[in-house]
Amino acid sequence: MDELLLVYTTWPDAETAQAAGEAAVEGGLAACANILAPMRSIYTWKGRIEREVEIPMLLKTRAACVNALLEQILRLHPYETPCVVALPLRAEGSNPDFLKWIKQQTGAEQ
Repeated sequence: MDELLLVYTTWPDAETAQAAGEAAVEGGLAACANILAPMRSIYTWKGRIEREVEIPMLLKTRAACVNALLEQILRLHPYETPCVVALPLRAEGSNPDFLKWIKQQTGAEQ
């Protein structure tokens, strides 16, 4: 069975996040993109403490799509080293109909 994943990424603003989310969904690489409220990020970059407002985004996808999704995110992202992490979704405790929908939207179970 094709593993389902939740991809977490952050963006500098809502416009770039929306463009990337739309590209992922329109291209069939993600079933859904959730663009969340702005958050404050504090991190070290090139030896300095940085404080930025960023836009987090969650994408639901399948393992078969995740490498192409990662490539697309990296191509569209303005950051030098963008945050992109893929986390497995567990069937236990998840809505099976929603998981089936993710598969359908990303090219499986047509």
